[in-house]
Amino acid sequence: MKLATYFRLRGDDVVFYKGDLKEFVINQITEACIAKLSELDNSINWKLRSDKISQYIKYRKKEYLDRIGLKDSEIALILEPWLEYYKKYYHSGEYKKHPQWDWVGVTTLFTFYWDITIETIEFAKTMVKNFKNLMVGGVLASIQPEEIEKATGIRPHVGTLHTPGKDIDEDNPYIIDELPLDYSILDEIDYVYPDSGAYYSYSTRGCIRKCAFCAVWRIEPKYQEYIPLQDRIERTRRLYGEQQNLLLMDNNVLASSKLEEIVQDIKACGFTKGAKYIEPNWYKISIRNLRLGINNRAYIRKSYKLLQELNNQRSLDEATRTQIYALREQHGLLHPETCTREALLATYKDFARFFDMKSTKNAGRLRYVDFNQGVDARLFNDRVVNLLSEIPVRPLRIAFDNIKTEDEYTKALSMSVQHGMKDFSNYLLYNFTDKPTDLYHRMRINVDLCEQLNVSIYSFPMKYHPISGEHSHDRDYIGQYWNRKYIRAVQAILNATKGKIGRGVSFFEKAFGRNEEEFMELLIMPETFILFRFFFEHLGYTQKWRELMNQLSFQEREELYPIIFKNNFNHIEDLTTNPKFLHILQYYRDYRKDIADPKSELFRLKVEYDAQQINK
Repeated sequence: MKLATYFRLRGDDVVFYKGDLKEFVINQITEACIAKLSELDNSINWKLRSDKISQYIKYRKKEYLDRIGLKDSEIALILEPWLEYYKKYYHSGEYKKHPQWDWVGVTTLFTFYWDITIETIEFAKTMVKNFKNLMVGGVLASIQPEEIEKATGIRPHVGTLHTPGKDIDEDNPYIIDELPLDYSILDEIDYVYPDSGAYYSYSTRGCIRKCAFCAVWRIEPKYQEYIPLQDRIERTRRLYGEQQNLLLMDNNVLASSKLEEIVQDIKACGFTKGAKYIEPNWYKISIRNLRLGINNRAYIRKSYKLLQELNNQRSLDEATRTQIYALREQHGLLHPETCTREALLATYKDFARFFDMKSTKNAGRLRYVDFNQGVDARLFNDRVVNLLSEIPVRPLRIAFDNIKTEDEYTKALSMSVQHGMKDFSNYLLYNFTDKPTDLYHRMRINVDLCEQLNVSIYSFPMKYHPISGEHSHDRDYIGQYWNRKYIRAVQAILNATKGKIGRGVSFFEKAFGRNEEEFMELLIMPETFILFRFFFEHLGYTQKWRELMNQLSFQEREELYPIIFKNNFNHIEDLTTNPKFLHILQYYRDYRKDIADPKSELFRLKVEYDAQQINK
C-alpha cells in the first residue's frame, strides 16, 4: 500500500494483484482479445463474454470456443483466427517476449513458502521489461536475501524502505516506509482481508528483544519508539473514508518511553472509550475518487458492488428496486465487465439519494484499537495499564510464548482486568524449546483465568517454524520434545476448535484433556479417534485401544512409541513383527475413507449415530 502511494506520486499506473500470476496474464491477454474483437465487430458486446473467452484461451477446448458464440457475428470466419492467435500467444509463451510492465513488485511472506515464492519471482521476470526493476521484498526476502539471490538472480530489498535516493531508484525523494497507505488497492481484488475496514498503521517500529524464534529484530533492527499517527489517519479519512477500527502492527509498543504520546495520538484520531463509528457514504466517496482519477479500476469495481448491494437491499420496496435495476440496465451497470467510469459519473445523481437515505439510518458501531502483534507482559506496570485503559483496546493481545513468563503474564492479565478490560487474546508458540505439557499448561491457565476473572481469553496455538537453516523452507521441523504424531494430534484437535481455545472448562477438557496425563494420551491416540471423538467412543473403539495400551509393559512402550511417533501408518505390516504391536497399530489406520464410503459398515454406523444425536 505504501509502494502504491509512491508510484502514484510518480504519476504511474499501479495494479495490485493477489493470486496466480498466470491468471493475471490470461486476464491481460483476454482484454487484448476483446479489444480486437470489438474493433472488428462492435455490434456484439464482447466484454459480456470475457469469462468464456478467458476459459478458451486458458484451456484450449472446443467446447469453450462454442460457448463464446462466434456464430452470432456476421464475420465469425474473420474473428475465429484472432481467438486462435491469442490462445496461441499464451500457450506458446510468446507473451514472455513482450513484457508490459516497467516495474513489478513481489511480496514474500513466511520462509516455508519458499517454493511458491521462487516460482512467483521467476514468473514475474517474464512480466517486467528490465530485471533491475523487479522488486522483491518482505519477510522471507529480508531474512534470506542471499538465498533468494542465489535462486533467482534478483537481489531483494532487505528490511523496510527508509532510504531516499536508494530505495527503488535514485530519483526517489521519499522515505517510502513513512508514506500514507493507498487503501484503494484493496478494492482491486475479490479477496476481502479479515481486518478490512480498519486503519492500518505503526506507532513504533522494531523491538527491544532478540527472541531466537523471531524475525522482527532482523528485519527492523533499530527500535523507533514513536511514529506520529494523526496526519496519516487524517489523510486516510479524507481520501478513502472513515474506517471503524485502528489496527496497529507494532511489535513491542510497551517498550516505548513515548507511550503517553502514542495514547494521546490514538485518542486524537477518534479512538476514545465508547466512541462510535458512523459509516460514511461509500458511494459518494467512490464517485468523488473516480472524478479525481484516484485508481479508476478500484473505484469502478467498488461502485459496481455498491450498486449490486443497493439493488438487493430488502429495506427498499419492490418498485424502487425495479427502478434501480432499470437505470443500471440502461447505462450498462448490470455487469462488472460493462461498468464504466463515464456511466457511473453520469448516473451519480440518479443513485445518490438512495445512498443518502441509507447513511442517515446509520446508528453507529463501537470502535476498537487492536495492537495486532501483541504486547509484552514483562513490561506491564501501573503506568502502562493506566494508559492502555484510556483507549478501547479489544482484544488486548498479551504474548505468552514461554511458560517461564507465567508469573508476568498472569500479573499483566490481572492488572488489565482491574482496570476494566474484559477481552483478551494471545498466541501460544509451541514446537520450539517447550514440552507438550508446557503448551497444555499455558492453555489451561487461560481457560481457568476466564472463569476466575470472568473475562474472555482466546488463545491461538502457533507451531514454530525455523526462519533459517534446515527446514526453514518447509513445515517439517520437529522440536526437541516433539514428534510428528504429537504435532499432528495438536493440529487435529485445533481443527475441531477452529484453531482457537476460548472460554469453557468442560469444552476444553473434552478437547485437550482434564490434566496433562490425559493430554499426553490424546497426543498418542489414533488420529481418527481424535477427529471423530464421540463416534469412536460410542463404538467402544477408543476404550479397546486404551485397554491394549495399558497392558503394555514399560519396555514394550519404549519399543512401540517410536513407531507411533513417526506417524506413518500406510503399511502397518512393515512396521513391526510383534503381534501385540500389530494389533494396536491396526487402530491407527485411516478410518476416514471407510466413514465416507456408503458401502462400508462404518458409514452405516456413522449415519445411525448422527441420527441419534439429532434426535436427542
